[in-house]
Amino acid sequence: MRRRCGLVSHKNVPVPLKSISVQLQVRDHVASVSSSLQYVNEEEHPLEAVFVFPLPMDAAVCHFSAKIGEQEIVAEVWNKSGYGCICLFQALDQYDDAVSSGQQAFLLEGSDESSGVFKLSVGCLSPGQNASITIIYVIELSVQADHALHFCLPAVLNPRYTPAASSAGVPEISSTCVIPYTLSLSVDVRSSDRISRLESSCPLDPLVFLSSDHTHATVNLSAGHRFDKDVELLLYYENTHQPTAVVEAGAATAQPGSLMGDPVLMISLYPEFPADLMASLESQGEFVFVVDRSGSMRCKMHRGKGARMRIKSARDTLLLLLKSLPMGCYFNIYGFGSHFESFFPQSVVYSEDTMEEALKRVENMKADMGGTEILQPLKHIYSQPCYPDHPRQLFIFTDGEVHNIKEVLDLVKSHAYSHRCFSFGIGKSASAALIKGMARKSSGHAQFIRGTKRMQPKVMQSLRFALQPAVDSIFVHWTVPEGVTVDMLSPPISSLFQGQRALIYAQLKGQSSGKTEGAVILKYRLKDQPVTNQLQFTLKPTEDTGRTIHQLAARSVIRSLERARGADAEAVRSRIVELSVLAGVSSVHTAFICVNKDSKQTIRGPLLQRRVPVCYRFQNFPVMYCCKRKRESVAPVVYVARRRGRPPTAAPLMAPPKYELEPQTDPLLQLVSLQKAAGCWELNAALADVFGKTEGEVANHRPVQVDGSVWATVLALIWLYSCRSNDQVEWQFVAMKAASWICSQKPDGLSQCVCDGNVLLGCHVTEDVLGI
Repeated sequence: MRRRCGLVSHKNVPVPLKSISVQLQVRDHVASVSSSLQYVNEEEHPLEAVFVFPLPMDAAVCHFSAKIGEQEIVAEVWNKSGYGCICLFQALDQYDDAVSSGQQAFLLEGSDESSGVFKLSVGCLSPGQNASITIIYVIELSVQADHALHFCLPAVLNPRYTPAASSAGVPEISSTCVIPYTLSLSVDVRSSDRISRLESSCPLDPLVFLSSDHTHATVNLSAGHRFDKDVELLLYYENTHQPTAVVEAGAATAQPGSLMGDPVLMISLYPEFPADLMASLESQGEFVFVVDRSGSMRCKMHRGKGARMRIKSARDTLLLLLKSLPMGCYFNIYGFGSHFESFFPQSVVYSEDTMEEALKRVENMKADMGGTEILQPLKHIYSQPCYPDHPRQLFIFTDGEVHNIKEVLDLVKSHAYSHRCFSFGIGKSASAALIKGMARKSSGHAQFIRGTKRMQPKVMQSLRFALQPAVDSIFVHWTVPEGVTVDMLSPPISSLFQGQRALIYAQLKGQSSGKTEGAVILKYRLKDQPVTNQLQFTLKPTEDTGRTIHQLAARSVIRSLERARGADAEAVRSRIVELSVLAGVSSVHTAFICVNKDSKQTIRGPLLQRRVPVCYRFQNFPVMYCCKRKRESVAPVVYVARRRGRPPTAAPLMAPPKYELEPQTDPLLQLVSLQKAAGCWELNAALADVFGKTEGEVANHRPVQVDGSVWATVLALIWLYSCRSNDQVEWQFVAMKAASWICSQKPDGLSQCVCDGNVLLGCHVTEDVLGI
């Protein structure tokens, strides 16, 4: 019998979630999301239910309440006592005390290891009782490649690779279950910029503008939507790149001088890159290639004929990348699995010698490093100092999933203003949350290589993005009246890349006896061109627009403190708890808890505490299941998940898979492998073999005016443009380096050289096409 998803009784009868209602309020570049979930216990006995659900990865929960019948309970943020996962939480003790005494209680906890995954425990839900749960969170909206602000209401969880030392796991939902509930969604947008349009992956009602200047609008999701897939919204403003400054008033009930009591300013910086600068590929950088070498990388790219192993395709891709890098940049290559190693102790200058050394090691790379654990190599990379005027660019290749996505993404985000991450998911099992999350956190680019798609074209597209210039030397200067000071709440920004938006939070302290206006001057440099923007803002906003900006500012400070190194751990923890309780936002050291202490009725009958099994593979959100909890030893429920590169625990050992012989090397890769770091080729038998000629034939046709290297490089360019024109995205940077090198040699008789090369190879390519 097929097992059902949802809260399931011992008779396999589900306790269905009836409906989900979401109200989304957007303020410029940030949003507050209120979700209400309605469900009912249709069993004959009281239950303790655990509801596991995903939130967007950057979400900060700031409100949690429950309504059972006519009784409404609002949660409070509680301090977690002790350190690590060994100690019981103070909040958990309070929850268990309430459940043990027959009181209704609720506990909301964020996963310490899974980003955006929360667990809601509902204690003492009586037979026939309806429950309404409301969760509010705040979030910064990400910017897409077409400049749209992106919001996603996730409906998918994925199983993750879990190291042997970890007992963490995420329950799974059957991908075949029928969603028995509906979703309603209303969106309210207020902006300092004109709203252009709003699009969605799901049907929407028409957008309604509530102001003549189109800065306030509402829209609803069309009725009857089944929540069986993510709901994505794309919001477009008219003046996307114009910096904005928004001030949110402090709470009247909060203490003046505190974060919640003072006004908070949010600045949006999203610089525009002129087309002529974007066309230039002369910018330097530090390029770090991080390659998954877990056992699963021995699998084939697809099941079709001639499919290569994933690790072989990764080696070919590294060849193209190394040959395409500009002279004078820095680079390094990491391999990771259960441990990691790097080619060089730190990134080295790209030269003929370092390139050749790296290529020799690439040839010997194998899928022999165990599981998929990416956190430690990332920590090591980020611990290395950045090179001035060489923006750091990470290229990460993996086919697996990890258990500690939240920790990985928090680490990536903490270095977002010093690097970009270009992530590549290989195969069907690659974690979308990990791949997309790393790119989104750093304003990079995510790609997935699945089925028969080749890795090289996608990677070279990302290299084009990585070679584009960046904004740096960012400086923020405040002009405020006497009596007012500005306390920066965001970490310093060192650089911004194309398509990257930065939000800066600041607290306005004190009061001015006269002026009510302030200004902020933003200065930065774009490829040696200075840019200055001045923004005006009011010190005392007249409209109370909520606490979204305050809560996100508090979240920014909390995240910075959580990443602090070398500081007094107890002092940092105390400050995090103080801010979390003050702002009412979640953190690693706090949890939401609410207890119905006013209830006069005793729950009749024993509280059923049981674990309901769920299916291995899952895709649909949400799921409810019952679990057993013991106060004396809260043991986590362990769900079996496939470990990338390792056999499942207790599974019989199997013989290693037999792989077919690798297809012959691609002539394009043969040609690329022969190119020198500076961009030229040497005239030799290996190059002649790519053209289908002997070395003597090629040498005898060389014009007397040019030397062998110029002749060989011209022939290579002619061959690329004639014989592999459909693969230009793969060799475009190789060809650009070659053309640049030829021009630097200023050879005589270049036109005759191109003519003779066409005759030899039987082609018809002009100098203009070759770029020389």
